[in-house]
Amino acid sequence: LLWVVLALSFVGIFLDFTYMSSYKRDFSELDFAVHSDPVSGIANRYSCDALIEQYLDKPLDPNIGCVMFELTNLTEINKVYGHTQGNAMIREFSTILQTTAVELCFVGRNGGNKFLALFEKGSLEKILFFLTRVKQKVDLHNEMNPNCRMDYLYGIAFNEGDAVHTITELIALSNRRIHAKDPKHIVKDNAENESK
Repeated sequence: LLWVVLALSFVGIFLDFTYMSSYKRDFSELDFAVHSDPVSGIANRYSCDALIEQYLDKPLDPNIGCVMFELTNLTEINKVYGHTQGNAMIREFSTILQTTAVELCFVGRNGGNKFLALFEKGSLEKILFFLTRVKQKVDLHNEMNPNCRMDYLYGIAFNEGDAVHTITELIALSNRRIHAKDPKHIVKDNAENESK
């Protein structure tokens, strides 16, 4: 009888561990589904908003920087090659951003053809290093895929002084700067501000 009780106890413990392991796996999958963009595999708009909310009621830290990216030829890729190829480009660009962002910044897909990089402990040097690495990886991609190039623009907002007071204003400014007539002046102006 003792052996039967021990065997039943063992089976019960085994089933509990199996259930807990399955529950943990299901929770991880659900968490990934909630926080990750299904096409790109990186953080989705919900995750971007969750990070932004942490700074909503606080004065803007001067070390927070933002870069907004836009894949400018995504619509054309979708028309010429189909949405499957367009989604593949989104994934590839997302992978470039994610691998470049390690230990530098948060990256997420902000919806459609827009992507957000948020530097919580940033500096202009970190942002420029990040942008240089992204460009190198995109250039390599384009060399290997000349018929399906990855074209993008970006806008930077960092250390704007009295011009920007909140995180949402910072992000909106970087978004507006994507289509600035001369995006180089943004980097130059910020470099001058940082040196003062």
